Amino acid sequence: MANTIFEQTGGTYTQVGDYMLPDLLPAEEKEANIGIWGMRHKRYLKQHHKVLYYNLLTSGKLNSYLADIEQQAQDLFPWLVKDLAEKENVTEELKSTDMMLWVQKMNNIRNRATEIVNAELIYKV
Repeated sequence: MANTIFEQTGGTYTQVGDYMLPDLLPAEEKEANIGIWGMRHKRYLKQHHKVLYYNLLTSGKLNSYLADIEQQAQDLFPWLVKDLAEKENVTEELKSTDMMLWVQKMNNIRNRATEIVNAELIYKV
């Protein structure tokens, strides 16, 4: 069988059942760890920045882009929690003396850190 123009230009086919379908999208370079932060950013891009989302998707760079956002958020969040806890004097001593107050303050700090990460990384392009 003669090569098609698609094959001559470097295109490949994948067999699905009895059919040979062309591989139109480039293969992702690697599987990446995309957690909750990356999924939030993906949903944001899909809803509010469709052109950027589809450009990343069709170029095969979406997973690496989302993995980078995920890594940045995972680095920023614990640092923010620790920094805010130090500034507000939420320590292990407070935890041992008044557990409920410590839990309230830590929940407040974690919620604020989540909002900061969302504003700085997730819901921003």
